[in-house]
Amino acid sequence: MDPYTAAAPPTDEWEMEIDAIESPPPPPLLKEPPKIRRLDESVVNRIAAGEVIQRPVSAIKELVENSLDANSTSINVVVKDGGLKLIQVSDDGHGIRYEDLPILCERHTTSKLSTFEDLQSIKSMGFRGEALASMTYVAHVTVTTITKGQLHGYRVSYRDGIMENEPKACAAVKGTQIMVENLFYNMAARRKTLQNSADDYTKIVDLLSRFSIHHTNLSFSCRKHGAARADVHTVATSSSLDAIRSVYGVSVARNLMKVEASDDDPSSSIFEMNGFISNASYSAKKITMVLYINDRLVECSALKRAIEVVYAATLPKASKPFIYMTIMLPPEHVDVNVHPTKREVSLLNQEIIVGKIQSAVESKLRKSNETRTFQEQTMELLSSSPLVTRKDSHSSPSLPVSTGSRSQKVPVQKMVRTDSSDPAGRLHSYLDAKPLGEQESRNSLTAVRSSVRQRRNNPTEAADLTSIQLLIREIDSNSHCGLLDIVRDCTYVGMADDVYALLQHNTRLYLANVVNLSKELMYQQVLRRFAHFNGIQLSDPTPLQELIILALREEDLDPDSNENDDLKKKIAEMNTDLLKQKAEMLDECFCIHIDQDGNLGRLPVILDQYTPDMDRVPEFVLCLGNDVDWEEEKSCFQAVSAALGNFYAMHPPLLPNPSGDGLQFYQKSKPAGNPSDRESEHNSITHGFSFKSMNFEGNDKEMGDDIDEELLSEAKSAWAQREWSIQHVLFPAMRLFLKPPASMATNGTFVQVASLEKLYKIFERC
Repeated sequence: MDPYTAAAPPTDEWEMEIDAIESPPPPPLLKEPPKIRRLDESVVNRIAAGEVIQRPVSAIKELVENSLDANSTSINVVVKDGGLKLIQVSDDGHGIRYEDLPILCERHTTSKLSTFEDLQSIKSMGFRGEALASMTYVAHVTVTTITKGQLHGYRVSYRDGIMENEPKACAAVKGTQIMVENLFYNMAARRKTLQNSADDYTKIVDLLSRFSIHHTNLSFSCRKHGAARADVHTVATSSSLDAIRSVYGVSVARNLMKVEASDDDPSSSIFEMNGFISNASYSAKKITMVLYINDRLVECSALKRAIEVVYAATLPKASKPFIYMTIMLPPEHVDVNVHPTKREVSLLNQEIIVGKIQSAVESKLRKSNETRTFQEQTMELLSSSPLVTRKDSHSSPSLPVSTGSRSQKVPVQKMVRTDSSDPAGRLHSYLDAKPLGEQESRNSLTAVRSSVRQRRNNPTEAADLTSIQLLIREIDSNSHCGLLDIVRDCTYVGMADDVYALLQHNTRLYLANVVNLSKELMYQQVLRRFAHFNGIQLSDPTPLQELIILALREEDLDPDSNENDDLKKKIAEMNTDLLKQKAEMLDECFCIHIDQDGNLGRLPVILDQYTPDMDRVPEFVLCLGNDVDWEEEKSCFQAVSAALGNFYAMHPPLLPNPSGDGLQFYQKSKPAGNPSDRESEHNSITHGFSFKSMNFEGNDKEMGDDIDEELLSEAKSAWAQREWSIQHVLFPAMRLFLKPPASMATNGTFVQVASLEKLYKIFERC
């Protein structure tokens, strides 16, 4: 038998195996659908926050729009590490009511609307009440605010939409300051994608630039934390073109032309557009389009594409334009609630509106392209005298042919001079020219005011005035290099007494006179910020005459005496009339606003986060009237700057220090005789300023054991606020800006207390 045949299985077994192979597999078990769960509220809020606050610039846009809604006139932004470490937005708006602070950062809490129908006529920037709430879920938020009429402000921190603690009373400048720290600290993936802080800061600067050219009645500033100079610094101007010139540069502003379009046909569209577009001479690598619809900064991709098509078809090489447009429509024709960050809006009859604007731009651009002009650079012979260095208002402008989207920063050694009126490196300084006459070379305050008006929008030209340059040069040349090293690298230890602070520098310990240091720092800052101050708006304008009379009475040995009241009144009237005559110059150069009725309404901000002691305003006003030589420019500016320096210096508060022996002055006194003599302190409150002169030496009273808690609390707050300002405002600013004069080495401002090397020698002997 064949072995292979013998080994073959029987036919029945083959059939069984085939049947087993061909039989279909059993059907799979059916899985149940996934269960729908209700997300935890904290998860929902963090998801929503990530949608509203996409980048640091998103948070800043929301905060700035809140400041705009608060009717602010000044908005300041400070950023650290592109906004991830710190975002600080301060304004001088109406503030937030104390009663609203508990729900301020809850979701969907707002003062902008109450019903859904309000959206049809909404004019405010914000309306959802989500921005602040979203920030608290992805960052640590601190709010400091004060409203009109309050004696002090409140500071409170928020986390996950609720207050971390009760609001604490604190000193505050008018308005609101919101500080956002450690943004996206709990969103690791988002934070990793935002590590390029330079890119984010560029976006923030661009955002503030776009706000500033539209809101011309406001002042904006934006700087990096710790930086000496702001990257955006604008003041209120009369026109958008001036604001564009200040922010984007002369090369952009001179190549713009006005464009307008409108329609009032209810059957098609109702709108009004005006703005500026670049002409045929402008050239840039990418488009810059700033669009406002009903005063809201938005984007419109359809309009942007339509304008790009016009420029590509009209200009050679498809040049990229600069466009600033503001479109006004009836509120009911705009749907603002179509984007999480309110970046886009929906328009009624959008295609018709875009088409008409496109036609207006094309018509204007074709007319511009027919007559393209090139400006010629000219050369004028001017005096090479170093005393005449500022750009005179009557000199003819000379502009280069080349243009750009924005002025570029070039190292000094690589600069090519194209402006014949530029004071640095000009060629005609080597040529023989007739000297200017004596009358023309004299500095006058009238010419200064004219020059300041021209330069106020350009911070880089703030020190073009000869007198200011000379004063700053004197500061630099008189700086003591040894003290400068101490100031730059010192460590604040604490206050030794009311006037001296302890500093550590390397292995040495110093006593430093805080009053002298702060006075010199304020004086130098006034000169460096000349004509570019932000303002502290006083809630109630104060009559100069009453302030001067108060100051004159304070100088008397007996403030309650009525002797020489007529003489004091006459002096006050004369000084008030003088300051009213100089009001324009004081406002333009130093941001000291005096109205036509002789009321003081605004003071300058010399250091951010610091407000001077308002009890010293009368002394300051009297100093302006008595100590300033108004006829000579340099002496005038030096005296006003010194007066501001003395006023803003961190003097000890007028109330005695409540620590130690000072506590006895706050004990309530018991009358020894007539109850009508029961008056232990004299309060003089005039138009928002409080002046206290306490009777500490009266023999007609016996000191009691009770403490005047209200007055004691006020004193403790004033002294604590001063020490906080010294540590957190004065010394950081000193490290950045102060150049100590040589006189401080000998006049007792710095006194060495101990040296570690000498201490080691002493201990070695023991």
